Amino acid sequence: MSKDRDVEKDYPLSQFISKIRRLADDLEAGTPFEIQIAGERIYVPVRATYNIEHEREEGSHEIEFQIKWEDD
Repeated sequence: MSKDRDVEKDYPLSQFISKIRRLADDLEAGTPFEIQIAGERIYVPVRATYNIEHEREEGSHEIEFQIKWEDD
């Protein structure tokens, strides 16, 4: 079992776009998505669930595109 982890990493816009585009391509193809975040390679299975969250607090907004799954 892997250790708990909570990482938030900023990316330049061009890299962010590239990652989102690859995710969309893999979703459309029905294939697993692979991404490296802060030095760790993550494999997202096809069975993952996807949601979008909006938070607003004291004049600040945040939108999170979330992908969730359980380990096998």
